[in-house]
Formats: sequence, C-alpha cells, structure tokens
Amino acid sequence: MGLYDRYLALRIGRSRARHPRTVALVITERDLLEPGAYETLESVLGWAFDYGAERVMVYVSVLDEAAVPTLRGSFDRLDAPRPLAVRGPEDGERADAPIQVSIGLGGRAEFANAVRDVAHAVERGDLDSADIDEEHIEAGLVFPTAPDLVIKTGAERLSDFMIWQSVYSELYFTDVNWRDFRERDYLRAVRDYQDRQRRYGR
Repeated sequence: MGLYDRYLALRIGRSRARHPRTVALVITERDLLEPGAYETLESVLGWAFDYGAERVMVYVSVLDEAAVPTLRGSFDRLDAPRPLAVRGPEDGERADAPIQVSIGLGGRAEFANAVRDVAHAVERGDLDSADIDEEHIEAGLVFPTAPDLVIKTGAERLSDFMIWQSVYSELYFTDVNWRDFRERDYLRAVRDYQDRQRRYGR
C-alpha cells in the first residue's frame, strides 16, 4: 500500500462516520473479459470486508444471455474471502450469503416476478389485496438487501440494476475502468460515502 493509500485508510479509520455495511459493485460482461478481471474482483471483495462491509453484492450486466453459464462457472471458481451465492435469470430463489452475485438478472424482471408472486398469493386467498405493503414485495425479491453504497466503474450509468433495493443507496461513479481499479479507488468511494449525509428520500 502506497503513502496516499495509507493516508486514505487512516482518514477512513479515524472518521466518526459509518462505513458502508452493504456494498454493491456494478460491472459488465465486457469488464470480466479483460485480463486480470477476476483477480481485481477478488481484491475488491477483500478490501470491502477489510474496511467494514458485512455484505457485498456484485451485479454483472450481460448483453448475451448465452454467456451466463460461462460467467457463472468463473464465479464458482472465484477465490472469494467469504461464501457467495450466484444467481442468474432462471433462478428464483433468494440469495443469502455474505457475497451475492447477480449475472444477467435484471432489476425490472426481478421486480415483476415479485409482484407476480404477490398476485398469486391474492388469487389463492392467502393475502388480501388491501394488506399488500412493501414487505410483501421485498419478500419476493431474489436479492432482498438494500445496498448502502453502489460503485460503478467506467461510466455514469447503472443499467437495469436493483431498481427497488437501490432507491436510497449512495451512488459512486468513477472514470477508472474495472481492470485498473485499485485499493485507493475503493478507499475514495468509501471516503466519499462517509462525507455524505444520507436522507433516505427525505
């Protein structure tokens, strides 16, 4: 770790502001095709837990769903610092692990499936439509945890990512490409998060 990195780490450690407990990383299929991409991911996951995260969510946007099995196999072989759960477009089970990975599972599709589950519960008579609230929707989401901090490398757009869960998240965009993402870049994101006053829509 360089001198500047140590300076950032010291400022973060001494700050009275909270660290992000749940961190989300938004990366693309193209990012993962770059040499060293998975090594970068292993490093970022380690930094996240080293600096106070309790859960890390990795969202991988894909242009071709045919690539999902290959990407999934790569994540299954990832040398991750914590247990991980990987979900794709065809998986409907909830993900509950310190590291949660979504490959090509769009937020709109996830939300639509959750609403469909609620509608089926009403049809069966298990739920009265007047009693439907946010908790019923959240119960049907594959990724139920709302991230505190969302980090996107390379461009200022999120794509179809966790449209329900990230509504009050703090968003951090960096021009640094994924393959060049370093510890200082992660520390800058955490420091930026600490400098913000979260309002949760208020």
